[in-house]
Amino acid sequence: MNDNDNLMTLVDEHGNETLYEVLFTFESDDYGKSYILLIPAGAQPEEQVDVLAFSFDPNEDGEAVDAELHDIENDDEWDMVEGVLDTFLNDENMQ
Repeated sequence: MNDNDNLMTLVDEHGNETLYEVLFTFESDDYGKSYILLIPAGAQPEEQVDVLAFSFDPNEDGEAVDAELHDIENDDEWDMVEGVLDTFLNDENMQ
């Protein structure tokens, strides 16, 4: 993966574009979905930022493309994603 593969532009409902960096992706056997977590591009490691999470339909290479992102609407699914993020943030070997 080159540096550009690690970036994704999202467009909000007003047409504003924002560049994000892919924090990581993972798959859940429980939900049968792939997930992607994004942070604002250029965020510093010590900077507190909002992490965006989506489920996605991987392309033939197993990667996410912005046209295939889906909002997570189930509370149990959100809890699972937050648990994975907490594990990532608290395990130095995963970062």
